[in-house]
Amino acid sequence: MTDRQAETSWPRLDCPPPRRDDPALARRLDARVLEWADRIGLYHGNLEQVRAAGFGRLAALCYPGTDDEDLLMVPARCALAIWAVDDHYCDNPDLGAEPTLLGSRLATASAVLGKVGLPERHETEFAAATRDDPALQGLRSAVGHLRGITTPAQLDRARHTLRSLFAALAQEGTWRATRYRPQVWEYLVNRQANSFLPCMTVIDALGGYRLPAELWAHSQVHDAVGTAALAACIANDIYSADVEEHAADADFNLQQAIITQHGCTRQEALRMSADLHNELMHRFHRHCQQLASMGSSELRRFLDGVLDWCAGSLAWHRTAPRYHRQSHRSAPDDKDRT
Repeated sequence: MTDRQAETSWPRLDCPPPRRDDPALARRLDARVLEWADRIGLYHGNLEQVRAAGFGRLAALCYPGTDDEDLLMVPARCALAIWAVDDHYCDNPDLGAEPTLLGSRLATASAVLGKVGLPERHETEFAAATRDDPALQGLRSAVGHLRGITTPAQLDRARHTLRSLFAALAQEGTWRATRYRPQVWEYLVNRQANSFLPCMTVIDALGGYRLPAELWAHSQVHDAVGTAALAACIANDIYSADVEEHAADADFNLQQAIITQHGCTRQEALRMSADLHNELMHRFHRHCQQLASMGSSELRRFLDGVLDWCAGSLAWHRTAPRYHRQSHRSAPDDKDRT
């Protein structure tokens, strides 16, 4: 361990512990995710990355409203498909990532989320051109399973947030290609879309109820869910700080944006990141209190599910080898559920 790593002092994050942490359930789901990834061809046979990440455990932690393993496999597949697009297209040259192709690939990824209304001859060409891409096959398969448990409105909201995510990944790719270092506000705007919102959109579908479309579209509901999603992304940046510090594209995390703008130390940037996370979580709780006056039981369940998702995601990040260079390092403390 380097001196710099040894001196890391993790900041406290205001988030509850997960409502369910069931290792046996997580192991069963992880095994099924691994089988699915192998069948699709994700990670070109290098399934150790999938095994180590534990996307089945992520689903078990984040959706405590159901014990149905078939249901939990739906968001587990979706999460892996999203991460695979990021790895195959944006981050990992060994998996085929190529900066000059990023925008084109992400546009095609957006197209495979739904039926493309092309003339018949060109539909055939499109299908042939996208058949052998494992990232696209992962998306197709994951969205197909999602279609089986959602209403058209629920599926549409998931597709919309996925397309926004791909647009944000393209923006980050432009920054990387031009060596542009974003200001903190620019980075956070990007992270509003480059976030866990697609995972959160399926909370009601997993819970067996439906958040009415007019409530999902309500500005304050959107603010509440987006606030929580951004907080979860800041937690992601904090937990991946060591890994990304040693990566080739280390400028693209919140800590690096803060260091660039404020000229502070890495430790100060971590604490400022935690302060932003905690500010957002407090804002989310205020939104929930205000939205309670709407008297919607579905909305109350959905917002409780958002908090469960943040708690589960945080617990997953604390232990997922994907985000830790050395597994024996201590993780940040988290406050108890209130």
